[in-house]
Amino acid sequence: MEGERHLGALLQNMTPELQDGVFVFCCLSPAEAPPAALTPLMLFREREGITLIVRREEAEQAGLSYQFAARLITLSVHSALDAVGFLAAVTTALAAAGISVNAVSAFHHDHLFVPEVQGEQALSVLREMSHSLK
Repeated sequence: MEGERHLGALLQNMTPELQDGVFVFCCLSPAEAPPAALTPLMLFREREGITLIVRREEAEQAGLSYQFAARLITLSVHSALDAVGFLAAVTTALAAAGISVNAVSAFHHDHLFVPEVQGEQALSVLREMSHSLK
């Protein structure tokens, strides 16, 4: 099944879900292998290093330093990878509320990492945004 491309439908049907737990961003050197005990939610390789997004308790147990303790909000609508404007609209609404966001697009859904202390606030902003369009 192909993902949704129509911006209005994406915004109306995004159904944001706040996931359990706190996630953190870790960086390893380009030559370093991630600890075998980790189950990263995301791993991304750049020239400067390997970014891992993991649960905070996993990073701490592995002795990894980390930044940006975040709550994860999944936008449950199946968005197409080439949908135009969806994340721009969502991140603009969060920015207007003073909430920073790190967005990750996966095959089926978009995922938003927001500051840990603003997780519930971000969820409210997104739900209100979606409901105002229905």
